[in-house]
Amino acid sequence: MTFEEVIASISKKEFKPVYFLHGVEPYYIDRIVDLAASTILDEGERDFNQTVFYAKDSQPLSVVDAALRLPMMSQYQVVIIKEAQDYTKATQWEQFEKYVENPSNSTILIFAHKYKTIDKRSRFYKVLAKKAVIFESEGVKEYQLGAWVKNYLKEKKYQITDKAVALISEFIGNDLSRIVNELDKLFITVPQGTQINEKHVEQNIGISKDYNVFELVNAVAERDIVKAHKIIHYFGQNPKATHITVVLGSLHGLYTRLFKAHFAKTEDPSKIASMLKVHPFVAKELVQNKKKHPAKMISRNFTILREYDMLAKGVGSAGVPDEQLMKELVYKLLH
Repeated sequence: MTFEEVIASISKKEFKPVYFLHGVEPYYIDRIVDLAASTILDEGERDFNQTVFYAKDSQPLSVVDAALRLPMMSQYQVVIIKEAQDYTKATQWEQFEKYVENPSNSTILIFAHKYKTIDKRSRFYKVLAKKAVIFESEGVKEYQLGAWVKNYLKEKKYQITDKAVALISEFIGNDLSRIVNELDKLFITVPQGTQINEKHVEQNIGISKDYNVFELVNAVAERDIVKAHKIIHYFGQNPKATHITVVLGSLHGLYTRLFKAHFAKTEDPSKIASMLKVHPFVAKELVQNKKKHPAKMISRNFTILREYDMLAKGVGSAGVPDEQLMKELVYKLLH
């Protein structure tokens, strides 16, 4: 089942006896568990008919015993196993097999197995595949993140500028739970129907619209060394704003995209966006800036980035401040 299908079925009260939620992205798993915990039973039924276990502290047979109980003055009981990935032994999973093969119709058993998938070769997974609803929660790839943010905001009746999307993506990455938490804070002060821009992001999420990794990468792309050094100086004064490893990774991403753009047989930003799997806003800037960065120089810059990656890890640079390393790095990349 897809995320939307699982959410829809629970919302319509079309329940299945066993749900197995697993995968690398915890956000969707948490959403399903929260919905199930808050809607399957009425508030007055939950005290007696809703049980939450944590795998680390609960033996599988204790969970099975709870699932076999009859509900009290309710059609269903709900049993939720959180952090199910803490069951790490095959023998632990095997203790659930008989129950999953013949589950109680009055119990809704939900496994929340986060941060990784269960072994699909295991005997238990084969039992699940026949008897349970299985949802695999996949992570959002970097090039999909902008669309994901826009869709989430659309659901909440907001719009957002491309630059604000890029700021959020660059600063937070693809941690969906954190993105949602930060956006939810923003909703407190920004009315529905507003188009969120970089100023909103700066004021409510704490990302400087002028001094951030996104703007540093732009400065390097535009060969604006003065602007780049101002941003690096800001980083030096505000160590929590970023880390040199983030800067190195972002610059490596820039040069990788520029290198590929050199050999793309098109100048059309929409085609480059599709080819490189980047946001159209990023693709447009690549087309504008690739002439400022010859392919030969980019090839050399990959060597420089590797050198400074080692220096950032303390190899041959003990005691050198990150600010100094970043200034040296940018100077070498642009000369």
